[in-house]
Amino acid sequence: MRAKTVLPAVAMTAVSMVLTLAVVVMWLGTAVPWPVALIVGLGIDGGWLATLAYERRLAAQGDHNGTVTAVGWSFGVLAAGVLVAHALTVEHSTAAWLSVSWLPMAAKALWLVHGLWERTALTPKAFDAIRGIQQEARDEAAVARARLRAEAATEETRLTAVTEAGARVARVQAKTAQTLSTAWSTLETVRRGEETGRALSCVTDRVTPGVAPRWELPVWGPIEPVAALPEAGPALTDEALDVLVQEIRHSETPALSYREMASRFRAAGHSASEVRLRAAWKRVAV
Repeated sequence: MRAKTVLPAVAMTAVSMVLTLAVVVMWLGTAVPWPVALIVGLGIDGGWLATLAYERRLAAQGDHNGTVTAVGWSFGVLAAGVLVAHALTVEHSTAAWLSVSWLPMAAKALWLVHGLWERTALTPKAFDAIRGIQQEARDEAAVARARLRAEAATEETRLTAVTEAGARVARVQAKTAQTLSTAWSTLETVRRGEETGRALSCVTDRVTPGVAPRWELPVWGPIEPVAALPEAGPALTDEALDVLVQEIRHSETPALSYREMASRFRAAGHSASEVRLRAAWKRVAV
């Protein structure tokens, strides 16, 4: 991953240095001896390379120096200016030289990008941890979505079933109410009819001569409460219950079984719970 940013910067820097050296030698070679022009070109490239190396060492230490950075950009601007000046002074191929005059500044920009990448670079272990966290988050989100979809489908099914059941109940109630209304209307019509009493009297006159029976059909209306049943007498004590069980059990020979004894006990009008009666049977039998 490191090579993806450092190799383009190195290649661009090398090309820029070669072009700067060649332009300085060709441009100044006509005015000064070529060794002098070569020294000038190597000085520009050397200064650029020295400041670049110093910047890289500071970056490796996690440090930064604004002066060194400014000097490095100054050498880049100087190299670009040399290329632009040479392109403007030549009579031929001006456009070609101008098209490569931006290479020194591009090289500095690539080194800046590489420095930014180094300050934000992570180790493979960190990348694995990040991928694991992201995958876990995606899994949890997928499970939550599936749970919500399942709950929504279940709720929809439940509501559909409840709605359908309610509709069926409503239809049955409406049909039953209609049937009851029709039946009651028929009964009311018959009860109020003049021919009903005459027909019933004709039937019963031969059975009960001289008696005018009253025939009334049921009337839809309030219900009269039924009188409560009289309360039972006081409950038998255990001693009295034991005596009754003993008498009924030995009323015949051989002694009666529990089922026969219980039947005769209740037939005689006595009352006791099954639990108490069976307990008394056990006490008597023992």
